[in-house]
Amino acid sequence: MGFTAAIRLLTLAPMVLMSASLPAQIALKAKPILAKPFIKADQNSVQVPVKIGLFLLNKAPEQGALALGHVPANTKRLVIDGRDVRFAPDGLFAVGFGRDYASSTLMTAFLDDGRNMSERQPVRKHPWDISNLATVPHHAQSDAEFQARRPAELAQIATGRPANGESQGWRQRFVWPVHGPITTHFGAERIYSGVSGGPHSGVDVGVPQGTPVYAPADGVITLVADHPFTLEGNLLMMDHGLNVNSAFLHLSKIIVQKGDVIHQGQLLGYSGMTGRASGPHLHWGMKWMDEKIDPMSLTGPMH
Repeated sequence: MGFTAAIRLLTLAPMVLMSASLPAQIALKAKPILAKPFIKADQNSVQVPVKIGLFLLNKAPEQGALALGHVPANTKRLVIDGRDVRFAPDGLFAVGFGRDYASSTLMTAFLDDGRNMSERQPVRKHPWDISNLATVPHHAQSDAEFQARRPAELAQIATGRPANGESQGWRQRFVWPVHGPITTHFGAERIYSGVSGGPHSGVDVGVPQGTPVYAPADGVITLVADHPFTLEGNLLMMDHGLNVNSAFLHLSKIIVQKGDVIHQGQLLGYSGMTGRASGPHLHWGMKWMDEKIDPMSLTGPMH
């Protein structure tokens, strides 16, 4: 089957409360600007080997992971651990559990008839690495310069994480934007020249300067840094919809623009070592709402 074949979306078996099954697939025409995707479109359906609990999660909750689920029939509002969470018209939703998430999660569906249905599930604790970067300073600039520049950078980053994007990329099986050795895993405690810098917020893939970086899933470009940021360097951010977004750091060149609608496998730019970096690599970070999540929880190990 060629790349113009239909891309199968995630499907979940309906609960007994539901009156109809979910749509099994949707046709998506490939764009001529696609560049050497790492997988074929007919391999892109997300498999759901288990359906856990009332909300039919496709995996058990775990620190650093993203899961997909389905609300009960006739749900008008979904609340997870005190936060209102959007869900798609077909009932599917995404939920992320950050690196240091609590030991359990409480999900509550409020129904049209006034009832509510709740379920508490344990969140598995994940062991995290320690990454010692003895030759890299805590900040690339002096503290005074860093403090002067950082607020404006953080303000731009905040605008690049929209909560209401309509992209359907969150439904897809994500693919690696580059292939190479993983030099730092998500969640690793970073030690910069003996100074703790906090947990690593993404996954670092060691690739040569100028390696093409491809879109891991469909989305919309929400931020293209107009200059190298103090830490992130040339920064690109992408919204995959339903509170799921990606950030690509240290790029040497970005070839897309803010507002571009992107398809999985499309060329985004080229790797580099701008910002705070000890060598050329790609840092790929992901968030669900305010929760930092491990991209590997969506891709699986690199092959």
